[in-house]
Amino acid sequence: MIDDETKRTLLIRLHRIEGQVRGIARMVDEDTYCIDILTQAAAVSRALQGVSLALLEDHMNHCLIQAAKASGPEHDAKLREATEAIARLVRS
Repeated sequence: MIDDETKRTLLIRLHRIEGQVRGIARMVDEDTYCIDILTQAAAVSRALQGVSLALLEDHMNHCLIQAAKASGPEHDAKLREATEAIARLVRS
C-alpha cells in the first residue's frame, strides 16, 4: 500500500503530467513545430520515469522490507517482483 503522503505527491505529479499531455495534444492539433512537440514529449517521459522511480522506492521501503522480514515463498516472490519492475524501468 502506498502511504498517504506519497499518494498525495504522486497524484499531484500525475495531474501535472496529464496537463502536459493535453498540452501536447493541443500542440499537435495546432500544427506546432515538431521539435517543440518532441521536447514536450521528452519532458512527459522524464516526468513519468520520476513517478515510476518514486513508486519503486515506496515499494522497496514498505512491501519489500516487510517481505524481507518474512521468509519462504513471500520473500522470494516480492524480491522477484521488484527485480522485474527494475528491469522494466531500465528497458524503458
